[in-house]
Amino acid sequence: MTETIGFIGLGNMGLPMCLNLIESGLDVVAFDLRTEPVAEAVAAGGRTADSVAAVAAEADILLTSLPRPDHVAAVMRAGGALAALRPGSLWTDLTTNRREFVAELAAEAPAGVTVVDSPVTGAVDGARNRRLTLFAGGRDEDLDRVVPVLENMGRVIRCGGLGTGNVVKLVTNQLWFIHAASIGEGFALGMANGVELPVLYDAICDSVGDSFVARHDGPSIFAGHYDPSFTLDLCLKDLGLVRELETSLEAPLAMTAAAHAVFEEAAERYGKDVGELHVAKRLEDDNQLSFRMDGDWTAPWDVTD
Repeated sequence: MTETIGFIGLGNMGLPMCLNLIESGLDVVAFDLRTEPVAEAVAAGGRTADSVAAVAAEADILLTSLPRPDHVAAVMRAGGALAALRPGSLWTDLTTNRREFVAELAAEAPAGVTVVDSPVTGAVDGARNRRLTLFAGGRDEDLDRVVPVLENMGRVIRCGGLGTGNVVKLVTNQLWFIHAASIGEGFALGMANGVELPVLYDAICDSVGDSFVARHDGPSIFAGHYDPSFTLDLCLKDLGLVRELETSLEAPLAMTAAAHAVFEEAAERYGKDVGELHVAKRLEDDNQLSFRMDGDWTAPWDVTD
């Protein structure tokens, strides 16, 4: 592929995704407000530019990976990246974003510029090891062009028209947060009634209680760090976006509302910048329990295979 790839946003997820593109032999121009991840991308064989607008002006395909919709606005509008895109270029937003906002920005794009939304899932270890799942929404011809690039980071699921990628991502996060909010309840219930945590966890992982959350997130609880790579603040941002989608239904989503409430409670108690699984720590603290468990609990950001 001879197209130049612009990549803006080298955070916990963005940097490993960008490095995978560079290691795949693509011509990548990267930018972040922090100098350290930019230096790492350049050391790996990428290039950089002076601003987000400069990256966009050089890119045939621009990728943005940012924490929040307001960060996307700061880059694409205030930072001038959207206006700097050349006719024939394609912007793909990897951010978990608001469907309507992506459509607004697409309508503001210069003539001849096309837009795809493709939020990702799979956590930091998935980003590092090319095992992400990417939910792509857009026109077929635009997806045909960008999917070969995205496949360097994981599996791409074509979700439909522009904005559907974010709908699918928010549904998957909705289910993730409901389970994350409940797994601590299961641990607490079993332990309070005489079951040792190692026995309980073994039973969960070999029964109908098994899930990605149990296997991937449980160890972060056992290790006591509660996965700071994804904060309660980001959980609440995504839950807020899910609740916006909920307005399309006539009946309320009771499980989603309950999960939202306990995440808000955890943020009030421990602060918004702590790891997402503090939602389970509530159950430890309120019931005088400890979910610490001996084991080789490799942190997600250290997983290498």
